[in-house]
Amino acid sequence: MQLIIFGPPGVGKGTQAKLLSKKFNIAHISTGDILREAIERRTELGLKVKSVIENGGLVPSDIMADIIDEVLHSNRCRNGFILDGYPRTVNQAKKLDEILTTLPESSAKIISLTAEDSVIVNRLSNRRFCVNCNHIISLSEIVDEDICPNCGVSGTLTKRKDDEPEVIQQRLDVYKEKTVPVLKYYTGKTNVISIDATRKVEEISQSILEKLK
Repeated sequence: MQLIIFGPPGVGKGTQAKLLSKKFNIAHISTGDILREAIERRTELGLKVKSVIENGGLVPSDIMADIIDEVLHSNRCRNGFILDGYPRTVNQAKKLDEILTTLPESSAKIISLTAEDSVIVNRLSNRRFCVNCNHIISLSEIVDEDICPNCGVSGTLTKRKDDEPEVIQQRLDVYKEKTVPVLKYYTGKTNVISIDATRKVEEISQSILEKLK
């Protein structure tokens, strides 16, 4: 199975992608995770994209295309995949079309998660990142503000720069300008499954599975 999941930042793409990955035994390809790992390791790629990501911009298409091409042709994706965070522009979508034609199977389904801007801003600005276990945690999950509820280590919770309200709005503006047209590009070419992402995680997941059937 080949899936592509869309939605504005903070809508829950990563959470749903992980659930679908486990359900169908397919690879979860998160471009955000790939890039953040590169930044943390201070690789050549990480140094190139660090300032772009921190300011809410998009990584150059040629860099992303090379990353996606390599990953989709790896053994990791032999059973299929769910793409999370790519494509983000129409040009990237066209490049992905080319990449898919070189795979043994080429029948990606599109999932679009939707939510109002106000919901997104509130959700992202009220979360923290643990530098020890790399988990993102909502403030509602934190009992002691100094201790990560996932790994139990103290002094590791921080607020990422891209979760500041002004950067969130910039990311939303970029999404509307660059990525919403991608959904229009796919409309008519393939079935786009639209899902209300303001509900509970389990309800969203169930809706996706029902529509995939």
